Amino acid sequence: MKQTGSPRKSGKRGRTRYKFAKKGPKASVNDLLAEFELGDRVQVTVDGSIHSGLPDKSFKGLCGEIVGKRGEGYEISIMKGNQKQLLVTTPVHIKKVGEAKAVVAEKAN
Repeated sequence: MKQTGSPRKSGKRGRTRYKFAKKGPKASVNDLLAEFELGDRVQVTVDGSIHSGLPDKSFKGLCGEIVGKRGEGYEISIMKGNQKQLLVTTPVHIKKVGEAKAVVAEKAN
């Protein structure tokens, strides 16, 4: 049979059933109001239950450096392939990475 209409579009949260699935405890107030310093190394850890400031699915697990603050969120400089990209997200979707983990993550990229 011939398909009618346009093909299925994936959308912003398309194919993220397991990627954005909640693992672990609910986000606490401390997670929502976490403070980071400029130059901190952070990892993007997407919390699918908090919709505000939700980064794109392709940024999940990447490490970067905080370069600024914009409103309640933070600007993170991330190397994605050979390109440097700027991600703006809220504190609940990022976590601080120790120095040893940051070096390992940098070598992996």
